[in-house]
Formats: sequence, structure tokens, C-alpha cells
Amino acid sequence: MMWWPDGWGWGGWLAMTLTMLAFWGFVAWVVVTLVRQPGARHETAPDAEEILAERFARGDIDEEEYTKRRAILRSHP
Repeated sequence: MMWWPDGWGWGGWLAMTLTMLAFWGFVAWVVVTLVRQPGARHETAPDAEEILAERFARGDIDEEEYTKRRAILRSHP
């Protein structure tokens, strides 16, 4: 850095330091925001028994069919 006859003094150094902190803080915020992707959560898909239970709860299938299909699902790994 060149030294001018007037010089920036401590105010100049303070301004440059705060500017650099703000710049790197902004860069870090952008990186974190891009990595996190708030809307893209990694949810696991429901397993077959959960889907079957939901269908039974909605009334799509009756108790007999629910029991039969659940037994089939549990018998096959």
C-alpha cells in the first residue's frame, strides 16, 4: 500500500478491515445458503407398510384386505 502525504490514518485501516470482514462474511453466507438449500430436505420415502396403513386410514381398502396385504409384506423381507 502506498503512503500518501496525508495518510489514511487509523480510520482508513478500520474501514478496510470492516470492509474485508463484510465481504468475507457475505461470501460465507452465500456458500452456506447454496449448500443448505432450504426447500430441498432429504426425506425418506415411506415404506410399504406405511403406505398400506395410510390407504386403510383413508378408507381405500377394507380391514380384510389390509390384514392380508400386511401379512404378505411381513412374510417377504
